[in-house]
Amino acid sequence: MAKEVKRSWWKWVLIPLSVFLFVFVVLPLTFSLIFFDGEQLTGNVALIPISGVIMTEESGSYFSSEIASSSEIVKSLHEAEESSQIKAIVLEINSPGGSAVASDEIGSAVKKAKLKKPVVAVIRDAGASGGYWVASAADYIVANRMSITGSIGVLSSYLEFSGLMEQYGVTYEKLTAGKYKDMGNPFEKLDVEKKEIIQKKLDKIHAFFIEEIATNRKLSVEKVKEMATGEFFLGVEAKELGLVDELGEISTAETYLKQRLGLTSIEYRRYQEEPSFLELLSSIFSDNSFKIGQGIGSVFVQEEPGILLK
Repeated sequence: MAKEVKRSWWKWVLIPLSVFLFVFVVLPLTFSLIFFDGEQLTGNVALIPISGVIMTEESGSYFSSEIASSSEIVKSLHEAEESSQIKAIVLEINSPGGSAVASDEIGSAVKKAKLKKPVVAVIRDAGASGGYWVASAADYIVANRMSITGSIGVLSSYLEFSGLMEQYGVTYEKLTAGKYKDMGNPFEKLDVEKKEIIQKKLDKIHAFFIEEIATNRKLSVEKVKEMATGEFFLGVEAKELGLVDELGEISTAETYLKQRLGLTSIEYRRYQEEPSFLELLSSIFSDNSFKIGQGIGSVFVQEEPGILLK
């Protein structure tokens, strides 16, 4: 009788465990290996997605597209640029913007790549701010007529808790070496002098942004300045302003490339960083469970540091 109970106990443990491992480990890994490995072997046009907020480092997971890592995108551009099989590069952009540094890194890599082969940017839902900075570096820009495009502006912000601290009798004591070392901390208000310092830096980055768009799109600096209010434009408006070349979708880009390169057909090679076995496991088991545990307050404390193109 004892042996039968013991065998029954193992049956109830092993069967659910086997099913769990098959569904949540074996199947996702098999899919990932096919997706990441098989798709890299063929194709004459590189398809590089730029989806989500543009940052210098990847902080999302392989099963989400919240962050567009400039490090990985620049790496993909370089690989596509050096591949003899790749005849052109298509950037599939769906980004509201992001880090000024990350956007500049990708834009520079795009300009380097197009010295060897055509680069077309396709703006879907959004190619705004840093997303548009990247798109402007391409040879040709296609945008959906209703896409959010442009928004040539710079943003720097932080939450300030000094009033709340005063209400609850909390004090903030600081020790710094350097007059402006603590500038922008959330526990005290910015004075006029510090605001002016930050504003000057924002204005300088804004000027870089304007110059970059003017050069990339072959527009006068004066004309870009008129548009550089931070306002976003619909794709159809951006076309009228000279910010995009054509309205359409990815098939429009394909037609352009076929005509320019004399291609009879286009087969995409999707460039995406291949995760390791351990990274995949970590993504499967930790990412979703972590997000389930987040409260609404986390929204207010997770903004990436730095100056953003938004």
